[in-house]
Amino acid sequence: MSNNTRITLERLQEALEADYRRFLQEAQKAVNEAPGGVVIPASEEPFRDAVARFRRVAYEKAIQLRADAAAKAAFPPSGQRGGRSRNKGVQSVEHVTVNGAIAIGRRVYWSKAQGADGRLDRWLGIADASISVGARELCCRATLGGLSFIEASETLWRLGQIRVSKDRLRQIAEGEGRRVLEAQRTGVLVPAWDAAQGNLTLGCDGVMVPVVTATEKQRRRARRRRRRKARRRGGPRHRGSDQGFKEFKIAAFYDLKRERYHVVGTAGNHEALGRLMRREAGRLKIDEAVTKVVVTDGAEWIHRQVQTRLPMVDAHILDYYHLKQHVGEAALVCFGEAHPAGEAWRTRLTMALYEEGAAGLLLAIHETLRSARSRRKRDVLRKLEQYVAKRAAMLDYPTFVKRDFDVGSGPTEAACKTLTLRLKGHGRRWDRPNAEAVMALEALRQSRLWHTYWSRERNLAA
Repeated sequence: MSNNTRITLERLQEALEADYRRFLQEAQKAVNEAPGGVVIPASEEPFRDAVARFRRVAYEKAIQLRADAAAKAAFPPSGQRGGRSRNKGVQSVEHVTVNGAIAIGRRVYWSKAQGADGRLDRWLGIADASISVGARELCCRATLGGLSFIEASETLWRLGQIRVSKDRLRQIAEGEGRRVLEAQRTGVLVPAWDAAQGNLTLGCDGVMVPVVTATEKQRRRARRRRRRKARRRGGPRHRGSDQGFKEFKIAAFYDLKRERYHVVGTAGNHEALGRLMRREAGRLKIDEAVTKVVVTDGAEWIHRQVQTRLPMVDAHILDYYHLKQHVGEAALVCFGEAHPAGEAWRTRLTMALYEEGAAGLLLAIHETLRSARSRRKRDVLRKLEQYVAKRAAMLDYPTFVKRDFDVGSGPTEAACKTLTLRLKGHGRRWDRPNAEAVMALEALRQSRLWHTYWSRERNLAA
């Protein structure tokens, strides 16, 4: 781009002279009118607001000056490109940036052969969107963390002086989440690390998310039609669910030291998670890992997916704490709540598990079963016995501990909470694709890919 499109310091100073003086007057007033004893508390907000107004105005005028210079030097009327261009006058376009919403006036030309001449808009980087990459990132940051869209909109204005309605904020966040999912699907966005010549642990689980039912959606659309008959809400329309909650699936990959972490989620079924696990495991180079294990809660659908999609794993381990929960439930029935004998029994079973694996655990359960007289106690012990026997291969704890394998699914349980934190809360109901998109944003952050993704977006916009 020619230097003729650049603005000089003198020209910018001239354009901002009145605004700068107005800013100084507002800053002076904010400090001078603060009463003694509360000088800082009383002046900090007015001063901050004055800075924000000047920042927005200064950025808007600087961009306008550069656009005017470019329009004269590089983007003159283009009648030679095919037909006579008509001058449609100066039209203003608003663009939301990290410095606030700015309005840019540019002269628009139109010809029958070429349509509107949008080269200047493309040069400015505003042709395909009304919000900048930096503002999109701030909107996504404000969305995460459990806040509602109303609260997130207020937080965005309070912290960054960016005014975005709750509906637009929702559309921005959901749209960005869909872009993240597409970048992952196509391989543009890959894990930040791999397990080659190292170790890899995988955990997966399901977590319930509140979704909009078909009946609720019909009521919402009826109310919306009554409120605004002539205007449709932006964004895709989705069918409602048949139930108020749906199970989303999550997979977490990490190393033994839990220093490296990668997590993904899906609104699909167990087959969708299986394909997702296989895809991400391949990108993490699971075939080249020295040790590769899976730690889960023992659900049969997970076991089938692991067998089908990841036959190369060294071990599929039952999470110790899920097993401990089942043992505790049996102890409660057999010995009562907080009974010393029940605590001693749980300790004995744990020792048998760590010393002899499933065989020792089954023997300890069988010994208790032989002495049980109550039908209720016998039923719960038989149920525990069947649970252990079906998962005997997942309970070789002596070998697992010896090989320093992880036997707890803590990182997976944490992922289930963090990835769905924004999705849950009083009155929240989601379309499944939108919930999956918002979950993808949180997964991006948890996987330490946030800066990678946004750096790529800035490079694409450059």
